[in-house]
Amino acid sequence: MAESMVGLKRSHRCTEVSEANIGQEVTVMGWVQKSRNKGGIIFVDLRDRSGILQLIFEESDCGAEYFAKAEKLRSEFVIAVVGQVEKRSGGANPNLKTGTIEVRAKSLRILAESETPPFPIEENSKTKEELRLKHRYLDLRRPDIQRNIMTRSQVAILTRQFLAEEGFLEIETPTLIKSTPEGARDYLVPSRVHPGSFYALPQSPQIYKQLLMCSGYDRYFQLARCYRDEDLRADRQPEFTQIDMELSFVDAEDVMDVNERLIQKLFKEICGVDVALPLPRLTWKEAMDRFGSDKPDMRFGMELQDVSEAVKDCEFVVFKSALENGGSVRGLCVEGQAGMPRKKIDALVDFAKGYGAKGLAYLAVHEDGSYKSSFAKFMTEEQLTRLVAAMGGKAGDLLLFAADKNSVVYNVLGALRLEIAKQLDMIPKNAWKFLWVTEFPLLEYSEEEGRYVAMHHPFTMPMDEDLDLIDTNPGAVRAKAYDIVLNGTELGGGSVRIHQADIQSKMFEVLGFTQERAQDQFGFLLDAFKYGVPPHAGLAYGLDRVVMWMVGADSIRDVIAFPKVKDASCLMSEAPTPVDPKQLEELGIEVSEAAEAKAGDKE
Repeated sequence: MAESMVGLKRSHRCTEVSEANIGQEVTVMGWVQKSRNKGGIIFVDLRDRSGILQLIFEESDCGAEYFAKAEKLRSEFVIAVVGQVEKRSGGANPNLKTGTIEVRAKSLRILAESETPPFPIEENSKTKEELRLKHRYLDLRRPDIQRNIMTRSQVAILTRQFLAEEGFLEIETPTLIKSTPEGARDYLVPSRVHPGSFYALPQSPQIYKQLLMCSGYDRYFQLARCYRDEDLRADRQPEFTQIDMELSFVDAEDVMDVNERLIQKLFKEICGVDVALPLPRLTWKEAMDRFGSDKPDMRFGMELQDVSEAVKDCEFVVFKSALENGGSVRGLCVEGQAGMPRKKIDALVDFAKGYGAKGLAYLAVHEDGSYKSSFAKFMTEEQLTRLVAAMGGKAGDLLLFAADKNSVVYNVLGALRLEIAKQLDMIPKNAWKFLWVTEFPLLEYSEEEGRYVAMHHPFTMPMDEDLDLIDTNPGAVRAKAYDIVLNGTELGGGSVRIHQADIQSKMFEVLGFTQERAQDQFGFLLDAFKYGVPPHAGLAYGLDRVVMWMVGADSIRDVIAFPKVKDASCLMSEAPTPVDPKQLEELGIEVSEAAEAKAGDKE
């Protein structure tokens, strides 16, 4: 039967007890990790968020009543113990912070009993994630998950402190906003007061933080909740948190400077990592040419090589047609892998096809200087020698080639580079490679929509020297945009914003907006721009991604207290669920038969 803690006050968390407390009486509370009855003496490992502390119960110390209670203790019982701190009678446990001490119990209260949990509460659990997420309140008790969540809290606190010292104001922006269907899908919220009308949950505070700059607040930040109705991945959730900021009277250099110093502080304080400043920079074009990615992993080499010039005269139809259609031929040199079995090469070909390749050409340079290749019969010896030289290949190397339009070649070889590096264990452990990627294209052409769309968002400023191209060659216009990348992951991104009405109007025009549509969707921002807008710029981090890297988690779910799974549902609460028909009636919403049938199938 559960007892009250009236009259008791916890004096220490478990690992706050140390050798300095030997001889003192302490009151500790927490969960029973495990209990071991050795006959006449009971050892209990007590756990709270700080760690584990060993307790000892002997009848001669605590009396028959408390000893009898101690005999009933099971895993996950919640208890309060008063006792005296002693040096450990047995050998010290070097794996515990409290491994040299123990508490000899004088009294025990059982504050709550527990059924046998559906899985052990232990670090690095082997229990299936579905079961753990179903009982997330238990999963969150695991020490490794608790450390992750506490690290996340520490990152938030340090960020607030740093930005406050830099003159930023923390200001909250609305989470019920107007839907602006550019970018990912909005989550919509129906209005009862305005039947047939809907709010959207914000994908980011973008427009509001720009309005705050219009309003003279100069430097804003927020740990902002954001929502995107899109397919999930390991590092993506339908709701997430951004470290969001905006600055007035600045250029890109100012934004990058303050954020480099923020990153330096966070990684020093949390991870003990010294981040050297300034961070290296690559333009988007250089990043794509060298790594096939706008978020390159710089922890290893194996860069892409453009061999279009070396193969321009060959008769290999795959290379030839790619070049004739304005594409390119590029390759990877996999050092020392000329002897890779054909089965593994075929697996890499299949992998490349998953990223849009029609195939993958290969050439192995044997130790005797001979070649084994999927296309050698279409090239002369001289052409093959020139190709190997262009790749920087040498005896023992395997050369892999993709030929297509540039976007496909980048996508294929960028992914293949990472896959090979993982397979061959080329990525050094505990390496931290930060960089900025700059000068992104302002626009990208959407085949699906038949028009240019903004690569970031419609409020990004073009590079000054490219403004003249916006009518004649919009695809060549570069943006004053910048992403911060760590080990192949984009941690955050931002840009200098457009603050001139004429450039903003031109941007909307290029994106295919009529003046009416632009006014309808963004009228309140455009109206604000009539009344004196300072030059401004900003950036936002994915807080969850940053913490995921800091703690070395494999999934973003391991750093979020109550995450969703791949279909955006919560296994613990079973959200989303159907609602009472009366609620729908109040909102003027009727669920279609097709939707009801689909929900029934899911049930």
